Amino acid sequence: MTFGEQPAYLRVAGDLRKKIVDGSLPPHTRLPSQARIRQEYGVSDTVALEARKVLMAEGLVEGRSGSGTYVRERPVPRRVARSGYRPDSGATPFRQEQADASARGTWESHSRQVEASGAIAERLSLRPGDRVMCTQYVYRDGGEAMMLSTSWEPLAVTGRTPVMLPEEGPLGGMGVVERMAAIDVIVDNVTEEVGARPGLAEELLALGGVPGHVVVIIQRTFYASGRPVETADVVVPADRYRIAYHLPVK
Repeated sequence: MTFGEQPAYLRVAGDLRKKIVDGSLPPHTRLPSQARIRQEYGVSDTVALEARKVLMAEGLVEGRSGSGTYVRERPVPRRVARSGYRPDSGATPFRQEQADASARGTWESHSRQVEASGAIAERLSLRPGDRVMCTQYVYRDGGEAMMLSTSWEPLAVTGRTPVMLPEEGPLGGMGVVERMAAIDVIVDNVTEEVGARPGLAEELLALGGVPGHVVVIIQRTFYASGRPVETADVVVPADRYRIAYHLPVK
């Protein structure tokens, strides 16, 4: 293969991808069969199969049991707005994660005490095995699961206080900043690191994704005078949402 020349399966996948993108193969259309691809492009069965695998891995097509492979509906990406830790007063967890003032949504959560793993202990400046409150959230917009979040708070900070359980007590369901302020812990900084990876099976099941789909991971940590008081992993399906940041200029 000469420099710059693509393998045959990528050339076939690229041509089929172009047809999907320009509408020549619209959503719900059956993808040409392996035999048809072999004949049309003059390639082997192996090349035809690998080209179909590429399109499936990219989320452009999906297999239907006993029926064949079909072009998937391409979602129009929506925006997840983020603006740091200064939401409007009385912000709910949904508004904390989706900072667009026009956004409305619901969430479900479950909290439990666990021992901090090595990675979480490092993020919270704890020792591995220290007790933390772990809360898992599913956020929904119009009934559709749009975002997952798992947060960890040191029980050395919140234990035996009215805000130990994020979704219960007098400030249950409020944002981290307001809850911490109620116990005289003043959040003054937040960091977010954004990355991407293939979604885990349980994440994609909750989000209605397809195996192999990529998710955006936002690793967020709140600080009070340099001390981490909450850290979270926020998971967003990359094919349906774009992350938009609105940061003040000081």
